[in-house]
Amino acid sequence: MSSTLTVVVPCYNERANIAPMVAALQAALVGVAWEVVFVDDNSPDGTADAARAIARQDTRVRCIRRVGRRGLSSAVIEGALSSSADYVAVIDGDMQHDETRLPLMLNALQGGAQLAIGSRHVAGGDNAGLASPFRARLSDVGIGLAKKLTGAEVNDPMSGFFMLRRDLFEALAARLNGQGFKILLDLVLASPAPLRIVEIPYKFRPRAAGESKLDALVMLQFAGLLIDKILRGAVPLRFISFALVGAFGVVINIAVLEAARSVGVSFGVAQTIGTFVAMIANFELNNQLTYRTQRLKGKKIWRGLLLFMLVCSLGAVANIGIANALYAQNASSVLAGAAGAAVGVVWNYAVSATLVWRAR
Repeated sequence: MSSTLTVVVPCYNERANIAPMVAALQAALVGVAWEVVFVDDNSPDGTADAARAIARQDTRVRCIRRVGRRGLSSAVIEGALSSSADYVAVIDGDMQHDETRLPLMLNALQGGAQLAIGSRHVAGGDNAGLASPFRARLSDVGIGLAKKLTGAEVNDPMSGFFMLRRDLFEALAARLNGQGFKILLDLVLASPAPLRIVEIPYKFRPRAAGESKLDALVMLQFAGLLIDKILRGAVPLRFISFALVGAFGVVINIAVLEAARSVGVSFGVAQTIGTFVAMIANFELNNQLTYRTQRLKGKKIWRGLLLFMLVCSLGAVANIGIANALYAQNASSVLAGAAGAAVGVVWNYAVSATLVWRAR
């Protein structure tokens, strides 16, 4: 029998939550022909094994194990495109979303809505399950930025809990960025016409097992997605991410420089220390964020760090050379400096992608 609803669960290291999720869906979706697709990014804790063990006993359970690629948004896309159901829902694998709201979301879509969103920020919803005030603040900042910069009429654009018709998802799939952790906003902005959206309140639960995936790096990815949408895809998202990390490195450089100067270190030495610290910080951020799907691990990190520092050193030479040449031709110092910096960033990005994080 064909399913009415496919529930897509992107997951990484969620073995302990697989069986509880299946049981919760079974209790919540009585009377609905449903299936669940766990999309596992090759979790080392055996998440895929746990899902397949249940699938052998229950044909409503499926598992897609992805090797060599990671990311929540791309996992959702793969899971949704594997469905033949009329409707597709997305829910996190950590049991923090309220699966009992799924029938209400389905009813809203069957009543004419195009997108039903589980919302923490409408009457009746709350985000009390966020693990700390820091996480709550990160979430609030992200929501505020999304609404201000994109004009999206959604109270909870960072929600990872939503449902829509499968044919609508397929129509929008080619327009999706597919990177990062926040696919809902990507879907809303990918639609060429405003969607009829209904927000269903729910209470965000505390995590019972596993570890939270939300951190400052996720927020940087989210910032990159917003910039990508504002620029309408004119600049590659990975380059945007690389440039954001570079800007953060400038802040680190200046902070270390000033700290060293405050204890009597000469300017030249302080600047050298600041530069090296910034390079190391930029390498780590790019490894965790920009090139998350091809992240270097183990001994490869040290080789990658040395290559990255060499690449950035050559980029600095190019930066200074271009800036000096333009300044010598009577260009303003601001224009010359900006041109040099732009050349340096493009060089660092292009060569780092080729040598440091080369796809294998």
